[in-house]
Order: sequence, then structure tokens, then C-alpha cells
Amino acid sequence: MASSFVGRHTAGVLLVAGCAVVGTWAAGYLGTSLLGFAKSPVSGVMMAILLGLVIAQLAPRQVDATLPTLRFFTTTVLRTGIVLLGTRLSIVAVSALGLQALPVVVLSIVAALSIVLLVGRAMRLPLELGLLIAVGTAICGVTAIAATAPLIRARALEVSYATGCVALFGMLALLIHPFIAHALFGAQPVLAGIFLGTAVHDTAQVAGAAMLYMQQYADPVALEAATVTKLLRNLFMAVVIPFAAVLASRARSDSPTPGTIAKRPPLVPLFVAGFIGMCVVRTIGDLGDRPFGLLSTELWSSTLLFAQTLSEWCLIAAMAAVGLQTRLDSFAKLGFRPLLLGLIAASLVGVVSAISLSILAAYF
Repeated sequence: MASSFVGRHTAGVLLVAGCAVVGTWAAGYLGTSLLGFAKSPVSGVMMAILLGLVIAQLAPRQVDATLPTLRFFTTTVLRTGIVLLGTRLSIVAVSALGLQALPVVVLSIVAALSIVLLVGRAMRLPLELGLLIAVGTAICGVTAIAATAPLIRARALEVSYATGCVALFGMLALLIHPFIAHALFGAQPVLAGIFLGTAVHDTAQVAGAAMLYMQQYADPVALEAATVTKLLRNLFMAVVIPFAAVLASRARSDSPTPGTIAKRPPLVPLFVAGFIGMCVVRTIGDLGDRPFGLLSTELWSSTLLFAQTLSEWCLIAAMAAVGLQTRLDSFAKLGFRPLLLGLIAASLVGVVSAISLSILAAYF
């Protein structure tokens, strides 16, 4: 039984590990050996994603055989990396970052929901499709779409369209927004991180964009701010998804079918609680001369360094898996109008985030 489990997942693990390691090596080689920089300006995260993307197009059937393993990396491994990111921050820092990010998060969510729904109606798209694209863009990508779909009785085709739009424009944002963030807010890394945390869609994509920024500009502050901002956005699922259900129900002028139970998202996702828990551990460990009254300062520092390094590799591996799961030909099947709405939604959250941060920058 154990050998069967190992056999099923070995190919996927080797594929992801290969993309992560080769991508990281290639980034260093391109930047230092070929371009002559002391520190490579090429991101290992970007190279891992692009390598996975290329392999997925060249060998789709072989990659499809490893999909269960790839999904494990984009869920469990990704969330493990996010939880371990909590070792970078104290609970005081998280609270401060959360308060700074909150107004931008709220403005982005309200703008995405209201304007995307209005544009979707003007384009004569089904309300359910507009809701899924709006929620996926405003909150947390595919997770929000999956949680909202049964509550609004969305059809499978509408779920596929919304997922494709969020995946496409989220991937583009992952690769482009770190450079926009640096151009706009390079002197204020907290603002750059909040921008990434609000302007990029899915949790995995935000983590990848923030890692890319950190590697590209050697600034971990933006990674920390982006992580806190994205997890804050995730908490709004508890408000926005029931709102979408009520809106869809009123549009149908009926109520949910008696006896049916739709799966609702948890108020606080487990990995968000884990991230906060790690922040608490970091806060307690940093008190006094001997962390927890047991450890030496050197051992505590080594433990934190190990956790943070493991977190980085978890996120790089998850991003490689994201690239491996992306099929460019699938986006051609979406049709013009849903893609246009997805582009409008993605552009909207980026513009609202940038303008909000520019206005609020004086108060940070």
C-alpha cells in the first residue's frame, strides 16, 4: 500500500522539485554568470513558473497524470508555506499591517463587486457568471468561486469560465504586478506589499508575486505585507459569499430549494489561523533573553531561519505546480465577453488599489 502511494506521487514530486530547483538555479545563472550582476535580478519563482508552464504545454498528457500531486502542492504545501511565513512577524506587526491594509482591502472589494456586476449586466452575461468573476477577483480567486458556486446555483460552464478568467489574469498579475508595485511604491515596501495583496487574485498567486518581489528587489517587508493583506481579504469570504447568495436568490425571486445544504466557507480558514498562531509563537519567543525560558538565542535564530527557508521553498514549489497546471489552450475556449469582464475586473482592482494607496500613503 505504501509502495503504491509512493509510486502514484513520485513522478509529480520529482516534476515539481525539478522545476523549483532548476528554476532557482537558472535564475542565478542568468543573472550572475550571463548578465554579470553581483546578485541575480532574475527571480527563481518566475523561472520555476515559466519552466512549469512550458512543460505543461509540451507534455500535457504526462503532466495530467500527476494532477493529484500537483493539487497537493498548490493546496497543502502552499498553505504550509503561508503558515511558516508567520515566523517572520510578531503579532504586533501583523496588527499594524492589517490596520494599514484594511481600508484598501474594503475599497477594492466594494469596487470589484459593484462595478463588475454592473458591467456584466451591461454585457448581458448571466448574473451567476458575473458574481463568480466578481467574487473570485475581489476575495481569493478559485477558492471563493468554488465556495460561491453552489450557493448561487451556478452551472458547471459558468464555474469553468470564471475559474479560467481568474486563473489567466491572476497569472498575468503574478508576473507583471511585482514590477508595477516597485515602480509605484519602491520606496515604501509596505505599500508595495499591500498593493500585491489586493491587486492579485488567488492566494497562491499573491504568494508567488510577493516572493518574486522579494527575490527581485531583496525586500522581505513587501512579502510580509502582501501575506497579511491577502489573508485579511480571505476573511471577507464570510461576508461577501452570503451576500452573493442573497443577490442571486432575489434575482430568481425565490429561495433556496428546501432540504438542500450548500457548503459554506469557514469564518477563519485553517491556514489563516495557523499563520496567526505562528505569529504568536514568534512574539512569545522574542520576549526575554531566553526564548520560552528554554532555548538559547542562537538556537531560536537558527530555528526561525530554518522555518523561513522552508517557507520559501514551499512557496517556490507551489508556484512551479501552478505553472504545471496552466493550459494556455483552455483560455481560447472561454469566449470573448467573459474574458473581457475578467480583464476589466483584474484591471479595476489594480487601479483602485494603486489610487487608494497613493491617497493614503501620507498617513502610513
